[in-house]
Amino acid sequence: MSEEKFDVIVIGGGHAGTEAATAAARTGAEVLLVTSALETIGQMSCNPAIGGVAKGTVVREVDAFGGIMGKAADLATIQFRMLNRSKGPAVWSPRAQCDRGLYRRAVRSFLEEQETLHIVQGTVASLAIAGERVTGVVTQDGRTFSAGSVVVTAGTFLRGRIHIGLETRIAAGRAGDAAVVDMAEQLEALGLQVDRFKTGTPPRVDGRSVDFSKLERQDGDTDSYRFGQFVRGARPNQLPCWITAAGEEVKEIVRKRLGESALYGGVLAGRGPRYCPSIEDKIVKFPDAEKHQIFLEPEGLDTSELYVNGLSTSLPVDAQTAFLQAVPGLEHARMTRPGYAIEYDYYPPQQLTPWLEVKTLEGLFFAGQINGTTGYEEAAGQGVVAGINAARRCHGEEPVVLGRDAGYIGVLVDDLVTRGVDEPYRLFTSRSEYRLLLRQDNALKRLGPLATELGMLTREECKTLDRRIAEEEELLTAAGRTSLTPDQVNGYLECCGESQVVEKQRISEIIKRPGVSLRELFERSDRQIPDAADESWLSAQIEMKYAGYLAREREAARKLAELADFRLPSDLDYAGFLSMSTEARQKLGRVRPESLAQAGRIPGVSPSDLQNLVLEVLKRQRAA
Repeated sequence: MSEEKFDVIVIGGGHAGTEAATAAARTGAEVLLVTSALETIGQMSCNPAIGGVAKGTVVREVDAFGGIMGKAADLATIQFRMLNRSKGPAVWSPRAQCDRGLYRRAVRSFLEEQETLHIVQGTVASLAIAGERVTGVVTQDGRTFSAGSVVVTAGTFLRGRIHIGLETRIAAGRAGDAAVVDMAEQLEALGLQVDRFKTGTPPRVDGRSVDFSKLERQDGDTDSYRFGQFVRGARPNQLPCWITAAGEEVKEIVRKRLGESALYGGVLAGRGPRYCPSIEDKIVKFPDAEKHQIFLEPEGLDTSELYVNGLSTSLPVDAQTAFLQAVPGLEHARMTRPGYAIEYDYYPPQQLTPWLEVKTLEGLFFAGQINGTTGYEEAAGQGVVAGINAARRCHGEEPVVLGRDAGYIGVLVDDLVTRGVDEPYRLFTSRSEYRLLLRQDNALKRLGPLATELGMLTREECKTLDRRIAEEEELLTAAGRTSLTPDQVNGYLECCGESQVVEKQRISEIIKRPGVSLRELFERSDRQIPDAADESWLSAQIEMKYAGYLAREREAARKLAELADFRLPSDLDYAGFLSMSTEARQKLGRVRPESLAQAGRIPGVSPSDLQNLVLEVLKRQRAA
């Protein structure tokens, strides 16, 4: 059998793998995506939703690179909500409830649009390695594929094990899919540090058995927002979600059966996500909480099945049935699938470079839950970074590293490789120092030019990017040149509860009042209203309203960039830098940061350690 050759091989067809394959293909690389089941490409293994706090911004950043998550979500959205509208624009968070089947099919179709992307079904048994670099993969059925780079996006499949109660243990990557053992054993044998994390999923119920009269209905927003910034797909029919709560009766059932939980019965050792606790965790860690909110979320348009968000568990099936039927509205609910916990291998990400390449094996990249993260969006963001750099590695090009001021993807990757993880990592707006700069509305403007430079956007997408940037610039310029008299604007300002003007003022100044709309101001002027998309209006308005704050964040980012310019050689003998603390030497030696800025973000490295590090590097340079 002849060996097929590619530039990049991606292992895994989940959210990290599909974005890695797409990103690499969009740079022009010949890409092979190897997945254990073609039918599960783009599978939403847990909650059927995309976006949320910080996560929604990541989806737009992925889209700015020509990624597929946002476009697929738009085609599958059955309920959309913009979270945090009552707060500032830095934390506005788009979230879409999706039809699982529509989403999965959309992902597959977008993959197949990439001419240089090839997909095969197969389970990878081992990596092919020559010396200290990866050269390809070997599948369990004996096929061999060679490549200059390999991206592993194995999710929860590496030695994955499902737990339901104390007795039920199933070797699986998720329900219905076999675990991957051979490659996990090989990676550990290569000397990589490996650890275990756990996560879980709640039971599902048949919506026909739910008493909706006892539930609070939650409808979505009616606006025209889309994750995709280049195309606008038609939305399917919209469905409501439903809200109920687990009260004292549920708490009592869980307390009595707690010893039968895989988590609390001593069966599971891995640490789980703090921000997505099981119902057992909630009741043990928050004993004074009167009740715990539960959302019933539709799985799709062609099914009555509902996802019971808030009741993740590893209790036995009969206990799950009992506590489900203790929830208002679910007294007669039929459980269609039980919840379960899953434990799996991950590789502490400090073993990776800032472009997600394994430090000890050239050409091998990791992305997704294998790096200790949780969430579809975090996986997708890593997939983009790994895909771009896997393609660049095989072509002998310099890696691309996104800064913390460039996007939440940059924050995510830097947090992983610099600080590591001690629990499954989840993005929040609070993790970024530049929240006002990194908004969902300006993702295309921030990252589109880089995507263009890397050759990742089509001609039409480049035109869309140019038009969006030009529209915003026109609005900013027009606002600075257009003035309004007191007679033109004071009536409107009074209605908004804002202070009035006593003389003619430019729109760019009046807009700084919190309750004022940029479009409304232009409508009161004598000039023609600029023709621009809704998002161009929003971005221009935010830029002017928060001009002072944005200027301060940009100055802080500029200073950080200066630190980033001070490069740290990869072969520094940190152990010999006796002017630094022992803790700093040990942590710097383990992480081996690329720059002074990255070194400064390592916990335990003090400002005095950084000063001494600079002196040590300069001393070395003079001696060379």
